[in-house]
Amino acid sequence: QVQLVESGGGSVQAGGSLRLSCLVSGYTFSSYSFAWFRQAPGREREGVAAISPRSMLTYYADSVKGRFTVTRDNANNTLYLQMDTLKPEDTAMYYCATRTDRSLLDWTDEGRYNHWGQGTQVTVSS
Repeated sequence: QVQLVESGGGSVQAGGSLRLSCLVSGYTFSSYSFAWFRQAPGREREGVAAISPRSMLTYYADSVKGRFTVTRDNANNTLYLQMDTLKPEDTAMYYCATRTDRSLLDWTDEGRYNHWGQGTQVTVSS
């Protein structure tokens, strides 16, 4: 059974940093693409960043480019999201997700992802 477990969320002041982790089990982690999504109250879930199996390709939402970095450790089945220069508008529940089609086509389309974590809350105060 595939399991994705996020951690690292919390409360931080604007300008601060957080590093999210997503530990994956029951899955051939190194073979598949992963992404981070977020959902703020009253808003649709949106793609934040994505990474290909060997980290050759990464994608970012315009709103986080230059501030967030997605990485992965294939040896330890872990996905990361380093978030710097956080803003109040980054406040949301953050989810990791993976897809089994070995692609990053339409990476922001949540319908293309087969497995999701339970989420970790990030709150940024001004």
